[in-house]
Amino acid sequence: MLIAALLAVSLTGCTGEPGGTGAGSAGKIALLLPDAKTARYETFDRPMFENRIAELGPYQVLYANADQDAAKQQQQAESALAAGAEVLVLDPVDSHAAITIVNEANAQDVPVIAYDRLIAGGDLAYYVSFDNEKVGTLQATELVDALDAAGDDSAGILMVNGSPTDNNAKLFAEGAHAIIDDTDLRILADYETPDWSPDKAQSWVAGQISQYGDAIAGVYAANDGIASGAISAFHSANVEPIPVVTGQDAELSAIQRILIGDQRMTVYKAIKPQAELAAEVAVALIEGDEVTAPMEIEGTPATLLDPVAVTVDNIMETVIAGGFWTVDDICTPAYEKACVAAGLR
Repeated sequence: MLIAALLAVSLTGCTGEPGGTGAGSAGKIALLLPDAKTARYETFDRPMFENRIAELGPYQVLYANADQDAAKQQQQAESALAAGAEVLVLDPVDSHAAITIVNEANAQDVPVIAYDRLIAGGDLAYYVSFDNEKVGTLQATELVDALDAAGDDSAGILMVNGSPTDNNAKLFAEGAHAIIDDTDLRILADYETPDWSPDKAQSWVAGQISQYGDAIAGVYAANDGIASGAISAFHSANVEPIPVVTGQDAELSAIQRILIGDQRMTVYKAIKPQAELAAEVAVALIEGDEVTAPMEIEGTPATLLDPVAVTVDNIMETVIAGGFWTVDDICTPAYEKACVAAGLR
């Protein structure tokens, strides 16, 4: 699925060799990421993007992380434009507020690639992400299946969603509801987690444990950071066993929680193809080359890559086979016994 999606994108002349409008020059590309709380951005997205740019030619990456502050991201974008950025690759803190960044870039004839999160308006040159509704359906399907297997098909669950300013969080929730709403599960309470904060998720879940206690059989957690907060709340309340908890992003700590049974699943998104495609499109735009895509979303050429559910049964075939983590990364001494039981040793 990933390879097919990438092959469907026609990119020509992306080497930085003479012949394009920016050929031979150190064209500047701004990479603006939203936060450091989500481990993937600094660990994977940034280095993979920068490495691909370095392979493509003499281009300079202007990098900034907004630390979940939309106003700070606005300032970073303005600084990048003032520094001569010829393309903005923007993963917005706030999908609506980022329209201002897009409009300012467009006014200077600087194209904007929406990275990972679609920006709600503005003239975008490209959008690369994952099928975000499918992420939600994968999460909810694992949650429902686990509760069915335990005989809790009418149990109570908590919905701990992502940030209200993130358009992807809305799509995750829509995908999850498409599955959950067709069951007898009872949503006891739901929450939109400000800034995707694990601490805020933990605090909210702690309050729900006080209110609902043993009635909580499962937690839809929109990503692994939120899952970590929810699981910490259950541990602090001495809840045993931990209810079924979902996640997303295949963070190392999440894989380890899956091994010991604290977390049911996560979602693996092969970030390297996403980051590399964004880099290739950015260079093509600098060079003035044609960029096409396999689909359009809200009038924007787009590529959506395929997410994959990860459980204790397929860690080897997903995150390890994909080079996301190694067995040694995962199987530290504290998790050695669980790794052996899962067939990772």
